[in-house]
Amino acid sequence: MTSSRELIVEADGGSRGNPGPAGYGAVVLDPATGETLAEAAEYIGVATNNVAEYKGLVAGLKAARELFPDATVHVRMDSKLVVEQMSGRWKIKHPDMKPLAAEAGRVFPAGRVRYEWIPRERNKHADRLANEAMDAAKLGRRWEPSGSTAALDTSAARNAATPPPAGPPGDATAGAAKARAALATAAGTTGGPGPGSAPGGTATGSGAWPAAASRPAAPDAGEDDGLFAAEAVAASGDFEAEAGASAPTGHAARSHAPAAPASVPDTIAAPVRPEVAAPAQGWTGPDMGAPATFVLLRHGETALTPEKRFSGSGGSDPELSAAGLRQAEAVAEALAARGTVQEIVSSPLTRCRQTAAAVAARLGLDVRIEQGLRETDFGAWEGLTFGEVRQKYPADLDAWLASAKAAPTGGGESFATVARRVAATRDRLAAAHAGRTVLLVTHVTPIKTLVRLALGAPPESLFRMELSAASLSAVAYYADGNASVRLLNDTSHLRG
Repeated sequence: MTSSRELIVEADGGSRGNPGPAGYGAVVLDPATGETLAEAAEYIGVATNNVAEYKGLVAGLKAARELFPDATVHVRMDSKLVVEQMSGRWKIKHPDMKPLAAEAGRVFPAGRVRYEWIPRERNKHADRLANEAMDAAKLGRRWEPSGSTAALDTSAARNAATPPPAGPPGDATAGAAKARAALATAAGTTGGPGPGSAPGGTATGSGAWPAAASRPAAPDAGEDDGLFAAEAVAASGDFEAEAGASAPTGHAARSHAPAAPASVPDTIAAPVRPEVAAPAQGWTGPDMGAPATFVLLRHGETALTPEKRFSGSGGSDPELSAAGLRQAEAVAEALAARGTVQEIVSSPLTRCRQTAAAVAARLGLDVRIEQGLRETDFGAWEGLTFGEVRQKYPADLDAWLASAKAAPTGGGESFATVARRVAATRDRLAAAHAGRTVLLVTHVTPIKTLVRLALGAPPESLFRMELSAASLSAVAYYADGNASVRLLNDTSHLRG
């Protein structure tokens, strides 16, 4: 771990009598992994609930400072009083709390700490620590970290973050090549690559995206790079942004991807299969520092969504429907409950800006607009259903279904063009937000493209992913170019 990073502090305090025997608890968490980094708890004698809560806050902030003195801190507490007072929205009048609030304010500069109120049920880890301290005092003992079971008995804090990937991450093609080289080396048939080199001697130093030599080969000249037959698409239903459909199981589809320009990586990260993973000796180990985590939110419904019409960046720019507005509020509530999003970046289109605004209002964050996150331009197909496009532009539709390089009628964007735009945007945002969790509010094609590139999957995979309105997906990007798909098309917040 490195400094200049964000930590989560959860703190609580309680009094059995108010005033009465009191204690506090605090825990410091890694926002990227949910890992418990430090715990603190203490019995403080007879005090009120509020005093105990403030003492828990001070202890949590000091524990965070001991770990990373120049960190930024996200404090989460179920005490509305403490959160509002430390945020500067409520005055501090009680004489016992003024010095405690001042002490808390001195631990870190004010600009490096933000406060969030959370429900009591989401603060169980700190609450359990406070009760352990009071229980220990009742038995005439001091609370000891070695005797605590709070981290084991409460999972709420860790549920807010996805666990790190199991096994070494890596580019899918490069990983397989490394495995073959390692097996050949073990058999005495070839020499292994030296440290910092990919098979074939291509340098792959830490901090670089996978080298061009590691990408899937382009199709041979004259080969058809077709996605799959049109009839496979006609049976599906997600045409609002890219006519995305799922090919029937077992449908024959060519897996060749068009070659990407040398400056744009076309694959990053699928975990190396454990049964063929190469030994660590001979290569630089993966960079498992805190990744840039992109939480990918597709906008809520518009009037065009249930009608399954093409709706990209070249059309009418529709607003959210009443259903879409409800979806935006539901996902905002879910993200507020998780508490891990630190920044919000949105496509410039109205439906995304509205969805992002609903989330931003709940999280107290600003929204930054990113042109690279806009949807595909579907040209003359904008506003039409798949059937209408089939009737009006059959040859163009066949070409579009057959190749990622083909553009819609009337000067729209091909999927290959969108992939280059999205990859460039990904690289820029990942570099700017290393170690942070960023919400990207965007559309079907950009989200599917990010997932496709992270998995090293061919273009036809775009048609094999379901992506619902207001769904959540997530991809984590590491500094060495590896990526991990953490979530895809989660709509649990829309149910119930």
